[in-house]
Amino acid sequence: MSRFDTIAVVGAGAWGTALANVAARAGRDVILFARDEAAAAEIAARRQSPRLPGVTLDPTITVTGRAADLAGRGIVLLAVPAQALRAALTPLAAIGDDAVMVACAKGIERSSGRFMTEVIAEVAPGATPAILSGPSFADDVARGLPTAVTLAAAREDLAAALCQALGSPTFRPYHTTDVRGVEIGGAAKNVLAIAAGIVAGRKLGASALAALTTRGFAELVRFGRACGARSETLAGLSGLGDLILTCSSPQSRNFSFGVALGQGKSPAEAGAGKLAEGAFTAEVLLEVARARGVDMPISEAVAAILDGKHDIDTAITALLARPFKAEG
Repeated sequence: MSRFDTIAVVGAGAWGTALANVAARAGRDVILFARDEAAAAEIAARRQSPRLPGVTLDPTITVTGRAADLAGRGIVLLAVPAQALRAALTPLAAIGDDAVMVACAKGIERSSGRFMTEVIAEVAPGATPAILSGPSFADDVARGLPTAVTLAAAREDLAAALCQALGSPTFRPYHTTDVRGVEIGGAAKNVLAIAAGIVAGRKLGASALAALTTRGFAELVRFGRACGARSETLAGLSGLGDLILTCSSPQSRNFSFGVALGQGKSPAEAGAGKLAEGAFTAEVLLEVARARGVDMPISEAVAAILDGKHDIDTAITALLARPFKAEG
């Protein structure tokens, strides 16, 4: 058995459950870690996560609440929200020695402005960071519906090996060494999906939604290029692909959050107990963009709405009043 045949999944929510099933479907030895031991015992007994009802865990998956059980795993999939990654990883840092730790969250850490692989490198310096992102809903992935994603690591041979370890006929990872490009697509699209949801919630029409998504992609590309991302990554699964999915489906928490805002709910009401990563990412995304001189008017409008600086109608009016210019 090679070291990549043993996989740990940290986080037993919807995405963690889905990824555990993915790894088991690929024939790997999988352990799913829930940070609460009582929750782990319940999931182990019921073979279901309460965050993903109706989806049964593969019978080969071991469920644990003990961090020590993760020692020696070759791949660790970190399926926790972006803003919780540091706290979740800190007590597990020692297990990262010689392991590849794959961030499976899409965002930028609000407190530090760091991307997910940077958080891994800082908290678990003995680990090798990688990132998995792309157009994927947990329910689809868990049920084995066809899905394609991007998996990035600094070395191409490592990225390719990770794809081999996780890939199956219904879960198709494509590899790249453009780590930052993959991270940028995942972080920016969440903010843009909130804007798309606002358009839908305000019933501004399909034409407006298409325009918003397209101009949002232009923002994502400008930001990505300024951060050194490759154009093919931004136009690929983790960039354009994820943006299309997230800006068009109520299954997207960020899109649904935006719909609720567009219907007149406050950010607190719109959240309704569900995590919308874009709400946390918006301001820090803009801070990074401003530092690089990148204009991101749609993201700026979302941040202003979330901070209460503008109401939605004012933000929409401001966007529509921008000067006419060449496309690009």
